[in-house]
Amino acid sequence: MHMIDWNTYRQQVVAGVGGFAKLSPETVRGYGAMGGAGQQTGQLDAKTRELIAIAVAITLRCDGCITVHTDAAHKLGATKEEVAEALGVAVSVNAGAAIVYSTRTLDAYAASAEA
Repeated sequence: MHMIDWNTYRQQVVAGVGGFAKLSPETVRGYGAMGGAGQQTGQLDAKTRELIAIAVAITLRCDGCITVHTDAAHKLGATKEEVAEALGVAVSVNAGAAIVYSTRTLDAYAASAEA
């Protein structure tokens, strides 16, 4: 059993974006243009871009992004192992960010102590 019905949720997200597009078409069109801009360089293949998107999605904790980009990566031939590797990269970067922000917090503490 899955945590949630990802296929239904993905359909709901797509429908919701469609509804938003009716209310604010330029916003959604601009979003689409940003997504398409990266494809224009031709440096990364579509599967690699989707694996990166999955890693970013978990960093942002966006379930909509997770379901859309995981489905796209699967359809582009990404294996479960490739997805897991992308997730591992995201986990390590998030941990690294926590370390960096820990040093900033200690610096803020030191500044407070000097005041």
